[in-house]
Amino acid sequence: MNKSDLKPASVFEQFAKINQIPRPSKREEKMIDYLRQWGKSHGLKTKVDETGNVLIRKPATPGYENRKTVILQSHMDMVCDKLVDVDFDFDRDAIQTYVDGEWLRAKGTTLGADDGIGCAIELAILEADDIEHGPLECVFTRDEETGLTGAEGMKPGFMTGDYLINLDSEDEGEMFVSCAGGRNTQARFTFQREAAPDGSFFLKAQLKGLTGGHSGDDINKKRANAIKLLGRFLFQTMNRYEGVRLAQFHSGKLHNAIPRDGLFVIAVPSAVKENVKADWNVFSAQVEDEFHVTDTQMVWSMESADAEPVIEAGVARNFVWALQAVDNGIYAICQDPELNGMVETSSNIAAIHSSETEICILSSQRSNVMSNLDNMCATFRATFQLAGAEAWSSDGYPAWKMRAESQLRDTVVEAYRELFGKDPIVRGIHAGLECGLFSERYPNLDMISFGPTLRDVHTPDERLYIPTVQMVWDHLLLVLKRI
Repeated sequence: MNKSDLKPASVFEQFAKINQIPRPSKREEKMIDYLRQWGKSHGLKTKVDETGNVLIRKPATPGYENRKTVILQSHMDMVCDKLVDVDFDFDRDAIQTYVDGEWLRAKGTTLGADDGIGCAIELAILEADDIEHGPLECVFTRDEETGLTGAEGMKPGFMTGDYLINLDSEDEGEMFVSCAGGRNTQARFTFQREAAPDGSFFLKAQLKGLTGGHSGDDINKKRANAIKLLGRFLFQTMNRYEGVRLAQFHSGKLHNAIPRDGLFVIAVPSAVKENVKADWNVFSAQVEDEFHVTDTQMVWSMESADAEPVIEAGVARNFVWALQAVDNGIYAICQDPELNGMVETSSNIAAIHSSETEICILSSQRSNVMSNLDNMCATFRATFQLAGAEAWSSDGYPAWKMRAESQLRDTVVEAYRELFGKDPIVRGIHAGLECGLFSERYPNLDMISFGPTLRDVHTPDERLYIPTVQMVWDHLLLVLKRI
């Protein structure tokens, strides 16, 4: 398959144009301007709210003027991650895509299909003159990935539709009708640096090549977390040998990504340096066996490093002990039988970085039950507060609860069954969707979320399954015709 073979052509043409535009979360100004100018150049009513969300209206096609207004919604920003050896500036460079069999990928970076492909579908519908539909509002929100601040800042009345179809889901054939709420929780240790003990030998340990993934949608896949693995080895080593001191710890980038690489620098007594190296080799073999299904490309290294001041012994010890103790992964499974055993509550320790005077920890908690979200955040804070750190949680975003009755859901399911001869899966998702915030501002809005199949989003392995774009396109057009 070549790029010229991609179908529907109008959607992939729009996606190619979008990927020429830098759009990191919180820095979407170029994309906002592009959408504003695009709407005006096509003669469509376009507005931008004070937060930076864009809405483009398209009138109904003849004969559909009395239909209810449908909102199509996607987020314009993308997670920016790349392979460590790739030279790429997300504020300047265009995403370079290529076809790999039936998948579309990017060269060494995230693809931006989350949620650029949703934006592309909206633009293709806005531009088309052969689609039957009622009044449309196409909404493009900003900064979904790092706090949903676009949806958070949207005021009531910006959207006026009756139904909302969110195009930010990642499994074709699955229709999402609820989502988790979430918060970020952070911790910070402060310290003074001091000289390493006499006779110390410095070692730099690195781990990379983990699968990583989305901290909501992939948290149930039992993938390795680089932070937890590095912390585990440090805990083991500090318990085994006297005089081990920590100088650096770095891993992870984003609150909503499972960290896939990391490093630490330690000082060890010269007499045990070979023992520590041997322990590292044994540990790496054990972990590779432990995660032999989910993480098959682990790369481990340990080498000598330059001497440097180390973190206060008590602070470093408490940090490593807390890292060993803190919950990570699934905490609870949904009890509602209609949600098919979905993850209810989870926590992801996402990023840790040390500086000259601080160690900063970033984590993300999610739950469909807000009281359990409070509990999970409190558990994380308590772990690090007991270790002497300062800890706090953000306000976060609410869960989206499933409606008992939904005309939109019935229409979507019936259209899918007619097209493909089978029922779609109707379920909740553990990831956060902007629908949670919309449900607070627009309590009468009937909503659903679906989209083409994506894999390994939020990582440089992100890929889009090309055949599902046509399936979603056909399904969406039939839904718009039937509403």
